[in-house]
Parts: sequence; C-alpha cells; structure tokens
Amino acid sequence: MLTILGKSDRAAACDRVTRRDFLQIGGMALGGLTLPQLLSAEAQAGVGRSHKAIINVFLPGGPPHQDMWDIKADAPSEIRGEFNAIKTNVPGIEIGEMFPLIAAQADKAIFIRTMVGATGGHDAYQCMTARPLMPAPAGGWPSAGAWISKLKGPVNQSVPPHLSLCYKTDHGPWGYDGDGGFLGIAHAPFKLVGGKSETSKTDNMVLQGITLDRLQDRNSLLGALDHFKRDIDNSGRMKGLDTFTEQALGILTSSTLADALDISKEDPKVLERYGRGETKFRDDGAPKMTENLLIARRLVEAGARVVSLNFSRWDHHGDNFNAIRQDGPLLDRAVAALIQDLHERGLDQDVSVVVWGEFGRTPKINSNAGRDHWPQVSCALLAGGGMRTGQVIGETNRLGEYAKDRPVSFQEVWATLYTNMGLNLRSIREFDLRGRPQYLVDDGVQPLKEVV
Repeated sequence: MLTILGKSDRAAACDRVTRRDFLQIGGMALGGLTLPQLLSAEAQAGVGRSHKAIINVFLPGGPPHQDMWDIKADAPSEIRGEFNAIKTNVPGIEIGEMFPLIAAQADKAIFIRTMVGATGGHDAYQCMTARPLMPAPAGGWPSAGAWISKLKGPVNQSVPPHLSLCYKTDHGPWGYDGDGGFLGIAHAPFKLVGGKSETSKTDNMVLQGITLDRLQDRNSLLGALDHFKRDIDNSGRMKGLDTFTEQALGILTSSTLADALDISKEDPKVLERYGRGETKFRDDGAPKMTENLLIARRLVEAGARVVSLNFSRWDHHGDNFNAIRQDGPLLDRAVAALIQDLHERGLDQDVSVVVWGEFGRTPKINSNAGRDHWPQVSCALLAGGGMRTGQVIGETNRLGEYAKDRPVSFQEVWATLYTNMGLNLRSIREFDLRGRPQYLVDDGVQPLKEVV
C-alpha cells in the first residue's frame, strides 16, 4: 500500500526543513526526501572500506542507575531500594538482580557507573549526538549516525547506512533519533517504524513481496515528490533528486532490506532467545520490543552502519520498583541475547553496542516509591566493538549521588564508538552553515582509555 500522509506535528529544525510529507509502503515510514538525498550523497562519498557498525539502544526517561548496574547494598533503605545485588561471571562485579542474563555475560560487557554531563532535558539528544542541545552551530549538531553516514557511506546500496527503529513517542523528544544537522538531511536516519497512529508491529514492518509493479500509482508518487521538492528547495540541496528517486524506490522494495526486517527468516532458537516483546506503547514512551534488538543485528549484517532504537519508558516518579520488575527482565533478555548473538556470529569485534538513557534517578526514594530526575550521574552499558570488556568504569559515592571516581561524559562514549568505527577524531573536519569548522568531539576529548 502506498500513501502520502499530511503535515506532521514536528519540524526537523536542525535540518532547516519541515518534513511535512511521508511515504508509507506496507508498514514502513520515512521522511519523503531523506532517502533520495541520502543516495545522492552516498554516490559522492563512495563505499566505506570496512563494515564497522553501532547499535544504539536508548532507554527513554532516565533509567535508575542504582537499580541496574550500581546497586548500593550498604546504603540506608530509603536509598538502597528493593533490589539486591547479584554476582556476575566476572569476579568482583555485581549488578542488579533484575538482570541475571546480562550478569551471566558480564565478561562481554562494560558497565559505566559514572555518566556525567547530562543537561537534565527529557530527550534523547545527548545519546544521539553526544552534545547538549544548546549552544549549537549553524544548522544544528549532526547525530552520530549522520556523521558516520557522511564519512563512511553505504556498505550496500540497498541498505542506507543510518537507520532508525526509534518509535515516535507521545513525549516527542523520546522519539528523537538524530538528524543531519549541518551535514544535511541526506544523512538523517532512514525511519523504519512509526508511532501509535502508524504501524509499530514488527510483522508489519516487513515489505512482504512488494515490487515496483505493485506501486500502482507511481506517477502520483513522483509528482508528490516533485511538489515537495519545489516547495522546500530554496538552497539547492535537492538538486539531483530525480536522478535518485528510482534508486530510492529500489531500496524501499529491495529484498535485502525486507529480508533483514523479516524475523520469520531467523533461526527459531535465536528468535526465542530474544523473546517476545510488547507492541503496546509504555505510556508516552516506546513499546518494549525485544525483537527490535534482533532486527538491529540483522540490519547491521545487511549493511547498516548505525541503528538506533528506543525501548519502553523509564521515568518512574512513582512505583519505580514494580515498573523495573516488569521492564527489567525484557531488557535483560534482549540485551543479553544481542551480546551472545554478536559473539556467536563473529561480529563482536566489529559491532559496538551502547545501552543508556538521558540521565539517572534520585538516590532517595520519594513518598510514591519512585525516584525523581537526577542529572548528576547516570549509567551506561557497552559491548562488542573489539573493546576490552568484563570491567566496570567509574565509582559513585556510597549513596549513588555523584561520581567519586572516573566520571565519563557522553562525548567520551561517542569518541570511543567513533574510534571503534575507524574514525580519526582529530583529522575529520566539516563546516557548519556559517562556514565554521566543526569536529566529531570537542578538542581534548579522548576515547575511553580503559577499553580501546
């Protein structure tokens, strides 16, 4: 089925373009001009030399560090909470009891307990860009996926390098999956899922059997693209769209992308390992789709370089512990399955995984059995990428209030992931819309010396 949807409620401000129109084919939705422009840019950039990749798992709302990777067993009860620490397969490392499967693979993971520098905003921006929302250069900061799309280009012409499995959430900033910033919308993510009013079931994301001859009104499609082009092309960026529109349609209908999305083709034992997620949205957050971590791995194997996804909702000002009892085991199962999957398939040296949220939660439990916002410190999990795993980075104080030792910034994490991708942090320079030079990370920021 092919439709043209109307105006969206969100403008891509950093791209300097309002994405008013969307194409929907089967269950797949994407910004109408992003793909053709992406193809144009890729044609100039050429194919990258290696297929390194990143899977970025965003936990909307701020996951509680002291209930996950940094259990404070010796703290008072109003700090400690209801969960106990459990041993992992690495002597001396303990994590929260809701994550036994990850604990069994701790030798393949890195637990960062001292993420700092969160701005406190309820959004995915820092997890997608490594930067605070403000100040921003002219054109806005590119997301990490946009940088990698620009610098590495495609592995496979049928699979865009920058893909998004981030659902559009009722709290809009939790659905932010990055954009092109001053690099342009050519490098914005190719969107594979929608929101509550659009398709969000894994089965419906697959372009089952669709070919060009099933696009019954192709002339109308091209006409709509041309109209959109004339409406917004004030800078000349859309030049060459017609040349690549046919190739864009080829990607939409390619068996490579469709096969990657079709988890019915996966080994049933592997599929069972990831478990069955929940298609229902978690309030104003995202669904708990464990299958999307499997799809991310399949997309990477098909040629994607960066795949981002959002998982559930972690903003629990009340009833925090029951919420973690519901969501923790699903996240535990999916992340552990992904880590095991990468190792079994020989991808652990090339594919980096990061799991994190925008900030942490208050050490003190409130009167509603919840934890409130706490930008002072949060946590992250890393895996794969050829990194030195089986370790903890950083230490918070006894109450989990601040980083006592080895604070880690969002830029340091992305500097590490960029390095894993084979990018030189110092030699790469691009210019914003005012012609000012910009870099992958700020001067002086280095990758995590503990892992690379």
